[in-house]
Amino acid sequence: MEKDFIKVGGVETFSTVDFPDKIAAVIFMQGCPWRCPFCHNAVLQDTDCDSGFIWEKFVEFLQTRRKILDGVVFSGGEPLMQNGLESAIREVKDLGFLIGLHTGGYRPQHLKKVLPLIDWVGFDIKALLEENKYGRAIGCFSQTYLMKVRESLQILLESGVDFECRTTCDPRILSIKDIKDIAEELSRIGVKKYFLQKYRPVESDKTTSDCDCEQFFCDKNLIAALKAQFEVFDIRK
Repeated sequence: MEKDFIKVGGVETFSTVDFPDKIAAVIFMQGCPWRCPFCHNAVLQDTDCDSGFIWEKFVEFLQTRRKILDGVVFSGGEPLMQNGLESAIREVKDLGFLIGLHTGGYRPQHLKKVLPLIDWVGFDIKALLEENKYGRAIGCFSQTYLMKVRESLQILLESGVDFECRTTCDPRILSIKDIKDIAEELSRIGVKKYFLQKYRPVESDKTTSDCDCEQFFCDKNLIAALKAQFEVFDIRK
């Protein structure tokens, strides 16, 4: 297996927050088609960037972590950009690890291809599933991207694979009403698990205050509505 069959920007060797109720290593795949203004992993956006990561060395590391780690999460960037994702997942799964995937739903047919190997998916919902709002959230105004997100979400719903949807509450692009509208649509189509994530200002954001970021979680009516709409709802700060 060639060492460059996938591009990896970095690895977290021990995480308790990236795979629910599991201890996992996290692989940060290099490359993302979107430019979300709240992204804290912007260094992973450039598909052509070479970190010098050696895949075989990571596999050797995993072999020493059997019965210590529960799983491995493929995160990003956007893992579905890379054609070698399936081969990488298979190699890790063959070592006995559970597989998690973080994705925004880019390339739905690629998602469909790898889903039989996946144990859990964290699916990022950036904004209301409407072209202008989603375009602003991902920094790319294209109806095609929104169609991909919708198709990927439907594939997940039909797959039976455990998954959650989550939204980062960036007050520069989302309002409390937006969150209500997102939740209503997700609940209507059958999503059972939904999480709100607190936005932490990126380096270029000099104006957003902590109070701005907290407003979503201080709205008792919003939180009560979300708790009523989903089997599992929580806040991540």
